[in-house]
Amino acid sequence: MERTIHGWTGNTRVADKTVYVLNGPNLNLLGTREPHIYGHDTLDDIAARLVARGAQLGLGIDLRQSNHEGHLVDWLHEAHFEGAHAVLLNAGAYTHTSIALHDAIKAISVPVIEVHLSDPETREPFRHISYVGMAAIQCVKGLGPDSYVVALEAAAKL
Repeated sequence: MERTIHGWTGNTRVADKTVYVLNGPNLNLLGTREPHIYGHDTLDDIAARLVARGAQLGLGIDLRQSNHEGHLVDWLHEAHFEGAHAVLLNAGAYTHTSIALHDAIKAISVPVIEVHLSDPETREPFRHISYVGMAAIQCVKGLGPDSYVVALEAAAKL
């Protein structure tokens, strides 16, 4: 299932000041999926926070979610060709497995900030490797939904 959140106040392109917020597998289940790890906020809740903070920072937000790796790769390419200001990427489990996402990040000129609700390095050993992180310019993790806002504020400074 592919999901794009549109219609938020402030969710419009502001010249080259649009930040793509790309979310990978299972993030559509936020709020109900393992709330002891990921919290109770939904992706809609996070989108609302980002749009509000983005408006304060003069940034438009284009938030998307897909459970399919190829969609994330396509959206990274789109961010490049559309001249996005930055990309915030929470690739979910693809963080630890996707050389395709690593290569897509390396292939584009748009800066990518890796985002995680939890801190993967404090979890299972297989989560300690991040192919996304090997290509991203920065990682914000372990702050729950605030990870996205902190990453957006870092993107605003680019």
